[in-house]
Amino acid sequence: MSTTETNFYGLGIAPAILGVIERLKFVTPTKIQHQAIPIGLQGQDVMGIAQTGTGKTMAFGIPMIQRLEQIKGRALVVVPTRELAIQVDESLHKIASALGLRTAVLIGGDSMHKQLQSLKSHPRILIGTPGRLIDHMQQKTLNLHDIHILVLDEADRMLDMGFGPQIATLLKQVPADRQTMLFSATMPETIMNIAKNYMRLPVRVEVAPSGTTAERVVQELFIVRKELKQQLLESMLDQCQGSVLIFCRTKFGVMKLTRQLRQINKYKVTETHSDRSLGQRKEALEGFKRGKYRILVATDIAARGIDVKGIELVINYDLPDDPENYVHRIGRTGRAGFAGRAISFAMPDQRLEVKNIERIINQTLPVAESHPTIPLEKFHIPKTPVMAYQTPKSLRRRRR
Repeated sequence: MSTTETNFYGLGIAPAILGVIERLKFVTPTKIQHQAIPIGLQGQDVMGIAQTGTGKTMAFGIPMIQRLEQIKGRALVVVPTRELAIQVDESLHKIASALGLRTAVLIGGDSMHKQLQSLKSHPRILIGTPGRLIDHMQQKTLNLHDIHILVLDEADRMLDMGFGPQIATLLKQVPADRQTMLFSATMPETIMNIAKNYMRLPVRVEVAPSGTTAERVVQELFIVRKELKQQLLESMLDQCQGSVLIFCRTKFGVMKLTRQLRQINKYKVTETHSDRSLGQRKEALEGFKRGKYRILVATDIAARGIDVKGIELVINYDLPDDPENYVHRIGRTGRAGFAGRAISFAMPDQRLEVKNIERIINQTLPVAESHPTIPLEKFHIPKTPVMAYQTPKSLRRRRR
């Protein structure tokens, strides 16, 4: 491996930005950064495909900031959720502020007055969710005529959330003569259509096949009856010393499980879901980052909006509705080269859901046949076709 592949030198990054990167102690570029940054710096359109947790923000952020120093106009970063917008702003601000570039975050649930004040400061970088950006455009408080760099981050998630019409509106409002960088963990046909219709000969950068899970995440599956899920969860929480992110399928499930865990005084737990205000969601995430809370219980709204270093364990208390969300959920651990662990609970009648996840990740989930604190017979795995769960080998036989 050459020297240029083990550090940020030789990628075409300006000395001023390299100095900031060095002060931030960013030493080795990730694979997506190493491949995408030189292309982005040349002003070419980029389609970046990489699993979550691989450093995509800096893969588009560094070339975007450097090019803004060279050209007139502004940049717009469109993301699916409020949490991700705040996270992206925090990451970009570390470099942009050192070069005198202001940022503005335009998201739903936040004060419109505060956002208008932010826009009056003439920020060069706008970061927003589709709905709030459209709101500003309709109220004529935002004009996109000077957007010369457009970034669509987590594009597949935005389409999954029904933002297709809003994205189409935004794409029609920004100048045709622009640089577009699209980043996504998966590449469905709808994303390919955006590339075909709205991008100019994009260079495709793919560091892992679509649907690939994080390399250093150990995955495990427990088949457990519904009434035993909380007992199994508590046993795992007692064995784990670090931070734990737990996913439930619904906001009501999150609230119920959080309430149950809070009744056990030894657990410091918080929650995030769509019924929580922006302030409450910020407090939960910041508290989880700082260690005020060891456990965060969340819906899929947090699957791509959490960037917390060192999450030891992700638990899928409920399997996701969309099997692709499994990839994004477990991508919250094992980030940036660190090892992680992901455990999923499946009830005996969820064989199809497990198979759909395995199809997405192109591998068989290792099945735990017992647990140190819960005897195997209590799992009550019935002697029916669900017995295919018992060993990965039997799952492979059934798939043939």
